[in-house]
Amino acid sequence: MDSIELKNLQAPLKDRYRSQPESAIVTLKAKGKIGEGISCNIETGRALVEAGLHPATGGTGLLACSGDLLLEALVACAGVTLRAVAISIGVEINNGTITAEGDLDFRGTLGVSKEVPVGFTSIRLSFNLDTNATSEQIASIKKLTERYCVVYQTLTNGVKIETQYNSSLGN
Repeated sequence: MDSIELKNLQAPLKDRYRSQPESAIVTLKAKGKIGEGISCNIETGRALVEAGLHPATGGTGLLACSGDLLLEALVACAGVTLRAVAISIGVEINNGTITAEGDLDFRGTLGVSKEVPVGFTSIRLSFNLDTNATSEQIASIKKLTERYCVVYQTLTNGVKIETQYNSSLGN
């Protein structure tokens, strides 16, 4: 795909979103089912992912850890966004890798210490690109990828999350 194909693909969507802003609001959904033992089966639309405890919390390491899934979502979103940005501004990326690393202190997760936060304390996102792009083009790709990556923006800006619990009694 080149920049003209991308613009032609997105132009009608952008026009519609400008004239009908409400049509740009889409609710994405994720669904999981409580699995065997301590696991949750997530329907991804492409495959079934079975998530479980990280080995640092007693898991076997055979199931996907939700922290890993979060980092994988960041890598996927950043990679797709970077590719779209590069195409859009006419920069050729021959190949590349994106890596995300996050630091967790499992004392918080396991309730060992109330002073230790639950969740990632830092995340590092790294891009290694095979490209002839100039330093100015790389700076532009960086700026635009960070600006338009949904997962990156959600993590850096935070989002209000509402929870709801429903139960059915076994009567």
